Amino acid sequence: MQQNGASSSNGSEGGCGGERQSPSRSPLLLPTAATTRVRRFIQERRTLPLPLPKVMVVFSAAGDADKSGDAMATADDDDSEKSVATGVARGMPSRCPLKVGQEQEFPEVISLNVGGSHFTTRLSTLRRYEDTMLSAMFSGRHHIPRDADGRFFIDRDGAYFGDILNFLREGELPRRERVRGVHREAQYYSIAPLLERLEDTQPLTGEKVRQAFLDLLPYYKDNLERIVEIAKLRATQKKARFAKLKVCVYKEEMPITPYERPLFNSLRFERADGGGGGGGGGASSGEVKLFEHHCEVDVTFGPWEAVADVYDLLHCIVGDLSQRGIAAEQQCIGVCDKHLINHYYCKRPIYEFKITWW
Repeated sequence: MQQNGASSSNGSEGGCGGERQSPSRSPLLLPTAATTRVRRFIQERRTLPLPLPKVMVVFSAAGDADKSGDAMATADDDDSEKSVATGVARGMPSRCPLKVGQEQEFPEVISLNVGGSHFTTRLSTLRRYEDTMLSAMFSGRHHIPRDADGRFFIDRDGAYFGDILNFLREGELPRRERVRGVHREAQYYSIAPLLERLEDTQPLTGEKVRQAFLDLLPYYKDNLERIVEIAKLRATQKKARFAKLKVCVYKEEMPITPYERPLFNSLRFERADGGGGGGGGGASSGEVKLFEHHCEVDVTFGPWEAVADVYDLLHCIVGDLSQRGIAAEQQCIGVCDKHLINHYYCKRPIYEFKITWW
């Protein structure tokens, strides 16, 4: 037993010769090359200064699976440092949030994608007027998404955005046929200087005057909806391409008595008859009679007090229906000849509207 111990001790300390003889005597299951590397690693470890570095060693041979757990536990101590290093190497974003108050920086030349239309302009052009949506968007305080090509994306129809840029660059106004569309976009982007300039040009100037006239008829929009609904219902019931309806349009009420009380869709007035004569007796004095008249039409417009006459209102009705894509034609077919009282008749003009649906 002492000889075996001595030989084993000499084998571990005897250098290369002892290492070549030890595999034949050792009962280990490791291959010869693996055993040599492990022993060499142990010998070199003794010469290293303390503290020793943490190294993970994994054995693939059977019987050493229990040691792999200890090796992995040693490597887990450096997971946080390794994950940080790996993240930096792969270009991952930093976990640190942006500082409060930090603003996004923009290049001097901005590429835009406005609803699929591409534009290029300077940053100073977009920021020309402070109190606008474009100036706020590119102030750096808001996040603006980008498309696949890196352009800043604005989710808006770009059909009139070129006119917006032309005004921001040189104060240029659009052509007349584009004024309404540009005015709508200027409202969205809150460009007050452009809105003021457009409202002083045609056709918006005329639209302001027209709207002032229509404000005198408080039921104008409701009556317009009634025309559409009645015409649609009649065309559907008759399975017809068009529908006809009668519309009464009158500017002033025909004077009947000093006590008349006209309404928007009727004529109502009261009249007091004087007392009867002597002798045979008669009707009691102070008797009040009420009369109310409705023209036999579908919709009635009027009365109003303005210089604009009946034909002006008819033009407004047809034009507003056309704006909604509804083709309408009108013609005068006479007057309301209904008898009211004594020798007074209604005499309101009646117009026939023809609405074509396809």
